[in-house]
Amino acid sequence: MTDADLWLIGIAWRLDRLRWVPTGVLNDLVQRDGSCMWQSADGLPDEERTDRGLAARLCAGCPVQDECLELELRTAGDDTIGVWGALSDEDRRDLHGHWLRRGERWSKP
Repeated sequence: MTDADLWLIGIAWRLDRLRWVPTGVLNDLVQRDGSCMWQSADGLPDEERTDRGLAARLCAGCPVQDECLELELRTAGDDTIGVWGALSDEDRRDLHGHWLRRGERWSKP
């Protein structure tokens, strides 16, 4: 197991506290409190316009990073693109399998 795998497994475990939160609640929290809702990438140097650079810059200090990440993993899964939950799309695709192994999550009755 690599250090990257251990890092992603740690994130999957951290998200476990959100597993029974309804998707609509997560969506409302992210839209209301997400730092990215109030900033833009305009004016960032080119080296910070990569997904990882944008994630580091736009998501720094965001109070709903985990909620955002949980929401994106639920709704997009492996088809994720862009910056969500302070991770690049590549990192989220790598995380997705670990996240799925954490078990069942909330879904509409």
